[in-house]
Amino acid sequence: MTTTAREEAARRRTFAVISHPDAGKSTLTEALALHARVINEAGAIHGKAGRKSTVSDWMDIEKARGISISSAALQFTYDGAVVNLVDTPGHADFSEDTYRVLAAVDSAVMLVDAAKGMEPQTLKLFQVCRHRGIPVLTVINKWDRPGLEALQLMDEVRDKTGLEPTPLTWPVGIAGDFRGVLDRRAGDFIKFTRTAGGATVAPEQRMTAEQAAESEGDAWTFAAEESELLEAMGQGHDQDSFLAGKTTPVLFGSAVLNFGVRQLLDTLLELAPPPGPRPDEKGEPRPLEKPFSAFVFKVQAGMDSAHRDRLAFVRICSGVFERGSVVTHASTGKPFATKYAQQVFGRERSTVDLAYPGDVVGLVNASSLRVGDSLYIDEPVTYPPIPSFAPEHFAVVRAKDSGRYKQFRRGIEQLEQEGVVQVLRSDLRGDQAPVLAAVGPMQFEVATHRMEHEFTAPVAMDRLEYTLARRTDRTWAKVLDRESGVEVLERGDGELLALFAGSWRLNRVLRDHPDVLLEPLVAATD
Repeated sequence: MTTTAREEAARRRTFAVISHPDAGKSTLTEALALHARVINEAGAIHGKAGRKSTVSDWMDIEKARGISISSAALQFTYDGAVVNLVDTPGHADFSEDTYRVLAAVDSAVMLVDAAKGMEPQTLKLFQVCRHRGIPVLTVINKWDRPGLEALQLMDEVRDKTGLEPTPLTWPVGIAGDFRGVLDRRAGDFIKFTRTAGGATVAPEQRMTAEQAAESEGDAWTFAAEESELLEAMGQGHDQDSFLAGKTTPVLFGSAVLNFGVRQLLDTLLELAPPPGPRPDEKGEPRPLEKPFSAFVFKVQAGMDSAHRDRLAFVRICSGVFERGSVVTHASTGKPFATKYAQQVFGRERSTVDLAYPGDVVGLVNASSLRVGDSLYIDEPVTYPPIPSFAPEHFAVVRAKDSGRYKQFRRGIEQLEQEGVVQVLRSDLRGDQAPVLAAVGPMQFEVATHRMEHEFTAPVAMDRLEYTLARRTDRTWAKVLDRESGVEVLERGDGELLALFAGSWRLNRVLRDHPDVLLEPLVAATD
């Protein structure tokens, strides 16, 4: 079993696709699955008539808006490797969900829009990856459209992230005239050919430098000269620097046309790190060959409308997972049966009997599991908690139909357990009017949509004037509750949060009570 866990882990590549909204994450996810031949035709997410939604965007509201608002896990095999790909939300309001995903992966693919360069959300995600020590591979996407110059984009990556870009491929043809890429390590030209609507794998033709010069003329000459300039500047790939988070390999492509996608898959298998020992909450790495352990990084309901079940996504950290085994829930010490375990491909599922470090497994009807919970067999382990972000938007929520209070309460509890929103309660407000707290206002929109369509409990929301939250304790809560413009409520995890109507109110309280306990929460930009 020891050898099996280690050998199987070496075959795994577990990574997230992250970027600023509308950079093409879900399109790339689909294109990767297409190239791995696990789907036959790619769907589009841009609302074109007659086109499908992507495999990873399965919620009705995602299909309607053409953006991802929930992370989705896909697993497939490619060239002898097992790929665990986690797509992430495409809107900054759901950065908390993205942060949870980054706790569960070994590397990240960062998508940069060729026309827009390094956008704010992209930069924030680079910083999160750096903080967590996650190696980042960068893809310059949408090179088939007019955009910035390639060298200008490299300067942006370096200047704004501090990472040295080391391109592995270089575009032949300016942005908007994408003919193919120069393979910088081989010196060859990979010529791409469009297919109808980009729905199938784009044919490729590999040419020598001489053939490319004859075929592409000045476009090839220009690309070759720029590549030589990069070489003179020392921008070649070094694996140790990449894994240490000092450099980021760069590839150019067009996800919607399936250009450069195979090169990305091959690069992930070659360069991205396989699963390694995961540090526990004390910082001690747990070896891969130790008995089974895992942690929950996402909880999702409503994926199967026929059964209304609840799925907990777990990242396996050590040992071999065997369906039907009884594991221990670290926070409670209680046993948890894994009879219903599934591998997930978007909304589609299949029963999984065995899984290994790096794999993402869905545990069905795991009502006792929460985001951040640890599971183990035999040897106890607890992995670091996944922090909740500091909310900046607050609203009171009530059921429109008092006769559906049971459905209302169940829906609110479900959204809280999934981490869709934070739910705050107090004796004063009561269970019928909890306060929802969010990083971004679109979280309220998702909560409202799901309460009506999934839990058949339409709700009314009234926005509150609070904009800041700080952690406090029960002693100071009594003092703070007497202050105007301040309210103390309890979060589901037992934390007491003091809400303030603006920084001026917070500063007034700090001035009047210099010893008050008011601890900042993790900010979405941290």
